[in-house]
Amino acid sequence: MSKSFPEKGTPWEDLKSQMATMAADDIDWRHGRNGYNVFFAGEDVLKVVKEAYGMFMSENGLNQGAFPSLKTMEDEVVEMALDLFKAPDGAAGSMSSGGTESILLAVKACRDRAASLGKDISCANMIIPYSGHPAFNKAAHLMGIEIIRTPIDETTRLPDLAAYEAAINEDTILMVGSAPAFPTGVVEQIPEMSEMARTRDLWFHVDACVGGYFAPFAERCGVELPAYNFTNPGVWSMSADLHKFGYAAKGASTVLYRSEELMKHQYTDVDCWPSGRMVTPTLAGTRPGGGIAAAWAVMNYLGQEGYTAKAQVILDTRAKMEAGLKRLGFEVYGDSKLMIINFGVEGVELYGLWGALHARGWWPGATSQPPALHMMLTPAHEAAMDDFLVDLEAALAEVKAGKADAAEEVRYS
Repeated sequence: MSKSFPEKGTPWEDLKSQMATMAADDIDWRHGRNGYNVFFAGEDVLKVVKEAYGMFMSENGLNQGAFPSLKTMEDEVVEMALDLFKAPDGAAGSMSSGGTESILLAVKACRDRAASLGKDISCANMIIPYSGHPAFNKAAHLMGIEIIRTPIDETTRLPDLAAYEAAINEDTILMVGSAPAFPTGVVEQIPEMSEMARTRDLWFHVDACVGGYFAPFAERCGVELPAYNFTNPGVWSMSADLHKFGYAAKGASTVLYRSEELMKHQYTDVDCWPSGRMVTPTLAGTRPGGGIAAAWAVMNYLGQEGYTAKAQVILDTRAKMEAGLKRLGFEVYGDSKLMIINFGVEGVELYGLWGALHARGWWPGATSQPPALHMMLTPAHEAAMDDFLVDLEAALAEVKAGKADAAEEVRYS
């Protein structure tokens, strides 16, 4: 152990300098060097988020009786989300700390509802394509649910619907589709999948954590997508992250339900301790007020017009990137249409290319099965795209010449 608790305090200016030094080797996300961790929509948006967060950073969203301002803001964020995803009258939802918590809450609600209806959940399972987020595995592990992953097509990156349907059995309580899936960027066949669930009276969840706050505005820009929201009668819940393309502060997400009856199973109600009954809507106890306030502020600051303008910038950047990739001999995999690009080139060692880009200060993602490089575009990539394509060409030449060191493995952490 090399660091002990300091005996005396250190002046803030000194600490601030130390922190800046620590950050010197962090990826330069403001200038588009990062491929999936940060969602930077401009200094003006960042200023709104920081100031709104700071105004409510000490308030606790757990006790909204004491802080009715936070209740108002959370209620309005959820109402805006339900409107955006075309939820029916009577729909409900809440904010959470991020996509993983939103997913865990939806799985909990599904499991607890199944139990309340008398279903034996000791052997319960959920059906999810191979492209689904690992948070579902986390939920399955914590809640004693078997997770069944079904194949995706290596060409289209879409789920194999025949295999997906064949996996459903008498112990299935939950089915999942993504809009879009993080690894592939593809909006999956939500209408078909949700109809499979509807005809069996099974819970169907749409994981829109990555692109939920992008897809509706991409549609306003003319992008055509399969219906991925509550317009499908089989969709019972959705998750969508505000701290991604909602451009809010980390961590903020939304989990939404077709009805209050479904959502009530999200809550935890405990009265077996000295302080009396405690009802919590999410997994967390304390809920940072700053996250709620920042989400409310940025949604109102940008409005649909602002979000649509940001979406258009990303779509234009994507078109430029695709043209550059084609010029360099790369193939773009799957018909993703949105902000995620999965790409590769025949006969070139993937990890060597990935490592050569890292060495040039870029931090793209990668997928291993099927192998590809992976970029999630944000407004920050508009100004960076020319430089990225120049460095990609140089990295490609280096790998072909056998001069690049391979990165060890694909890992998102």
